Amino acid sequence: QGYYTRRGGIGESGDFVTSPEISQVFGELIGIWYISEWIATGKPKAFQLVELGPGRGTLTDDILRVFNQLASLLSKCDVSVHLVEVSPKLSEIQALMLTGGKVQSNPEDKSAYMKGVSKTGIPIFWYRDIQDVPPGYSFYLAHEFFDALPIHKFQRTEKGWREVLVDIDPEVPDQLRFVLSPSSTPATENFIQPEETRDHVEVCPEAGVIIQRLACRIEKDGGAALVADYGHDGTKTDTFRGFQNHKLHDVLRAPGTADLTADVDFSYLRKMTQGRTATLGPIKQWEFLKNMGIDLRLQVLLQNSRDTATHEQLRHSYDMLMNPKKMGDCFNFFALLPHHRLVHPDKKQKPESKSPLPPVAGFGELLLK
Repeated sequence: QGYYTRRGGIGESGDFVTSPEISQVFGELIGIWYISEWIATGKPKAFQLVELGPGRGTLTDDILRVFNQLASLLSKCDVSVHLVEVSPKLSEIQALMLTGGKVQSNPEDKSAYMKGVSKTGIPIFWYRDIQDVPPGYSFYLAHEFFDALPIHKFQRTEKGWREVLVDIDPEVPDQLRFVLSPSSTPATENFIQPEETRDHVEVCPEAGVIIQRLACRIEKDGGAALVADYGHDGTKTDTFRGFQNHKLHDVLRAPGTADLTADVDFSYLRKMTQGRTATLGPIKQWEFLKNMGIDLRLQVLLQNSRDTATHEQLRHSYDMLMNPKKMGDCFNFFALLPHHRLVHPDKKQKPESKSPLPPVAGFGELLLK
């Protein structure tokens, strides 16, 4: 069994803390982003919120709170939640968080293994694979999901590209070490781009496959995907690392006990959409949240609370999310949208007869009228 299926160490007592665990504002602003996209595309009659690897369910819970607060706006819209989760342990925690534990396993439905209703009355379904989620207009969310997927590592040598492999250390029994493949491997043949300039590259083929699936779905059924993760735009090299009890941990020591992670290569994700969708970003987390109005939201929360401890907590969590030295700079937001969301499909009409397309929230500066 792997790290997530066995333990899933999220939160203060686990191995890592995520943005939704730090502040409710984070999830609220993502909820606003989806509503804003729903309005921009003409308020379709139904949408699915699909989260990949929902952790403890905190983020979906915060988003559903926003949907509930805007219930009058969504009253004619049929909203459902679809969670893609392989870990039995985490799906239990999510069910408790989102439904109060009122769920039923779903053996008669081959695709969803569990279903329930949120505290605000929205149906929730659990799946093991994105392909099991029913088709339809959907908003996809992947927060700190892609960084946890397995990677291939490659090193450029005088003899060409070699794959970095894991081997048993002959000097020290029970210990693992990294070695270079003696010759090229199928992965070096398939995953290294001919125009690659870096000397060390990490590729996550599974992320590529998932992005392809998301792009196909958005192209066909509409909607949008929002990816939030630490990563780079094709510039970084060796980012593979482990965390245990919030401290760095040797990735080869005690496999299965630490959170292993590698930065997401957004340039690779962009390439893997194969032009089926438009992409926006990556944009730094502090910039995205600022554009989404986090400063206004913080002011409202501070005004609504008289309690010094709550004020401290709000300012501290704001600093964690926004400070470039904390999470502000290392996390990025990246979006997949249908091409027609950014460019009018019909070029024949006179340009002046068209209403301009509404800007996509979060990826441009927030201008207050």
